[in-house]
Amino acid sequence: MRLPYVANPPPASSPEEEAIVQRIQARRAPRPLQPLDLTLLHSPPVADGWNSFLGAVRTRTSLPADLREIAIARVAVVNRAWYEWMHHAPLAVQGGVSQEGMEVVKREGELVLADKERPPEGLTEKQWVVLCYADEMTRNVQVRNETFARLRELFAEREVVEITATVACYNCVSRFLVALDVGEKNGLGPDDAH
Repeated sequence: MRLPYVANPPPASSPEEEAIVQRIQARRAPRPLQPLDLTLLHSPPVADGWNSFLGAVRTRTSLPADLREIAIARVAVVNRAWYEWMHHAPLAVQGGVSQEGMEVVKREGELVLADKERPPEGLTEKQWVVLCYADEMTRNVQVRNETFARLRELFAEREVVEITATVACYNCVSRFLVALDVGEKNGLGPDDAH
C-alpha cells in the first residue's frame, strides 16, 4: 500500500464523519471494514460518495449475480486489479459461473464478440456477451456497434444501463486499487491473488 491505512476503527473528527463511518460499516456488515474502506476514509466525503455509488451498483440493480460478477471480474483481469479479482471471482462462481467459464474470464488478451458466434464452453450467451462488452469498455472505452447490438438483443434498457454502470464503476475501483496498491496485490496474477 502506498499510503498508510487509517486506523480501524477509524477516528472521526465530527458527528458527520462518524455518520459516514457508520454508513460504510452498515454496508459492509457482517464483514469488517476492508482495506479499500480504510484507504478511502483518508477523505470521508469521497468515502461516503463511493459507498453510496458502489452500494447501489453492487446491491440494488436488477442484474443477476453471475452477470454482475463476471463483468466485475473481467474488469479486474484487464486492469490487473488482483485485489478486485480476489473478491469478485469467488462471487461469480457463487453466482453460477462455471469453472470453465472462469477460465475464459481470466484469459489474457482481447475478447471479441464475432457475429453469430457461439459462446465458449462453460458460458451462456448472456454471460459471453456481457464479458465481451466489459472487455471492450475497459480496453477501448468505445464499444463496437456490433457488440452493442448483441447486448441490446439480449437485455432490456434498464439492464443495459446497469451493465454499463457496473463496468464503468469497477473500472474506477480497479484504477484506484492499482494506483495505490490497496491490498498489496500488484504484480500478482489471478491464480496468486488469494
